Amino acid sequence: MERTGAEVYCHKFHAQMNQFHPLQFFSASPYTLKMQENSSCGSHGINSVGIIRAPRGDGKEAIVLVTPYNSSKIDLSEALSLGLAYSIFSLLSRVNWLAKDFVWLAADSRYGEYNSVAAWLKDYHTPVFVGLKEFDTDTCAESSYPHDWKEHSTTARSIPDVFGRAGTIAAALVFKVVDRQETTDKDTLNIYSEASNGQMPNLDLINIVHYLAVHKQGLHVKVEKFYLLLNSAWLRIVGEIFELIGKVAKNLNPQWKFGIPAADYIEGTATLASSVYYQALGIPTGSHGAFRDYQVDAITLEISPRVSLNNEARRPEFLLRGGRLIEGVIRSVNNLLEKFHQSFFLYLMTSSGKFVSVGVYMIGFALLVSPLPVAAAALYSGLRTSDSSLNTNKHKANPSSTEAYGTVLKSWRWLHAAKVVFVVHLWGVLVSLVPCLIIQLPERTPTSSMLAWVSLSILSLVTLYGILGSPYSYIISPQYQRREWEILKAVMIAVASIGLGLMSIINYATAQIGAVLMVPMCLLAVPLRHISRSGMSRAVLLTIFNLVVAFLSFPPVTMLLIKGFSEGFDSVSVGDFWIWAQSLWTWNSATYLYLILIHLPCWALCIHILLHPC
Repeated sequence: MERTGAEVYCHKFHAQMNQFHPLQFFSASPYTLKMQENSSCGSHGINSVGIIRAPRGDGKEAIVLVTPYNSSKIDLSEALSLGLAYSIFSLLSRVNWLAKDFVWLAADSRYGEYNSVAAWLKDYHTPVFVGLKEFDTDTCAESSYPHDWKEHSTTARSIPDVFGRAGTIAAALVFKVVDRQETTDKDTLNIYSEASNGQMPNLDLINIVHYLAVHKQGLHVKVEKFYLLLNSAWLRIVGEIFELIGKVAKNLNPQWKFGIPAADYIEGTATLASSVYYQALGIPTGSHGAFRDYQVDAITLEISPRVSLNNEARRPEFLLRGGRLIEGVIRSVNNLLEKFHQSFFLYLMTSSGKFVSVGVYMIGFALLVSPLPVAAAALYSGLRTSDSSLNTNKHKANPSSTEAYGTVLKSWRWLHAAKVVFVVHLWGVLVSLVPCLIIQLPERTPTSSMLAWVSLSILSLVTLYGILGSPYSYIISPQYQRREWEILKAVMIAVASIGLGLMSIINYATAQIGAVLMVPMCLLAVPLRHISRSGMSRAVLLTIFNLVVAFLSFPPVTMLLIKGFSEGFDSVSVGDFWIWAQSLWTWNSATYLYLILIHLPCWALCIHILLHPC
């Protein structure tokens, strides 16, 4: 970097681990956690950073290129990534059209690609004053900045003891060369864009990369998809049906062109399912996710050749295409007068060049959730009607006592139902904090941790019932007990609809998947004793539906079934849910909060309604 005449410095950061702490869901990002227990102040990584000042810019904006590499063991693909990035950096140091500062971050990824980029971004956006370098006493007594004067062996120039900064980051690209031989006859470009809690970069950045890669460099562009669905027989049948409907509609009216081939339908569905899944997880799919924490549009580009990287005859052509692609994206962002903002930030990918916007997919979510408030209102109206008729009949026999009793019961009925819902949701809060205790246990395994989590959760629920009173301890007359579960179901449905609505604002994909599981569970929940009074066939059918929906809606069961169908049930164990949940809380994913604070309490309330002694 020094040979190009750019500003160069080294950024030292320490290895950090992601450890569960409840307050971090509301305050910090995962990379602000403590150092790893097996690390010391001597174990650190060093990022190499070069800055080219734009000759035609005012220094207010910058473009960042990131090339992660393992400094302890560099393989061929990482060496090619660094070499290609250097050629781009060397080119930009000589051009006169650069209007934004350019920053090349060679990220030391020996402790993880995300940690190295996140540590640099944290220091980039955090001003540090002289004499206040030891502000982080939890990590190390020394500063996280490499303020060591070093002498370059070749140029005999000293690298300054300064953390260099450019302007506000307008966009960032994480570029990697991977030796993954594809089955296509073209070099392949994989795009990764999902960040924390379903955040996505502006769609214009993806569109620029897709256009330049396909129409300028002839690359085959791909986004992540569920390959399991590509071989699905039922999905192929549905695709053929839609293709047939499209052909019939086109014959009726040539202007109707909504039909798509069955193969495109299958591939689009697999890509859409992958996009929804990774957004619902809330875990970044690459180090580009660190930039989204600072509202910077960033994506990861993985370019792989159609032949092996060891083929030296094909290597120059492959690197030339990759270099031209990166240069084209940089020039496109460089020409912008302002940051991307006119396009979509909320979308779901169906292919590298197609998407579903928020104005379309929110309609499906609204139609799916709308039965919940309608059902709650219907239950409330039915209760008022039945109470009025019941009080009228009793008033004829004993006017004074019946009227007084009915008035008191109406006044306290909603309070009791709200108490039950409050107790169960308070239990959900305790369940979300139980892992804080479990991770302190020595010599634990995922299976033992999961069993301890379940045991402590059940114990906490029994304890809460003992302290605040069990829902079954509420003594009422038999004629009103038969209707008590309906008022409880109305309150539960209202709370569930509010929780899903709030989650749709934070992470739509999580709310959508949660609604698919929760809405049928909430609507079908009826006491088994009440079902048994119906006809035999209807009672058996409703009982089976309620039990199956309740079983499939339990979060550990749902997760294990998905893993079993995708990877095989031989590799599924009880501890897998602990590992999955651990990945959610270490990344501060709001999906963890949704599962424990909204979905799990509603599931417990549905089980309570099924077992209600009406």
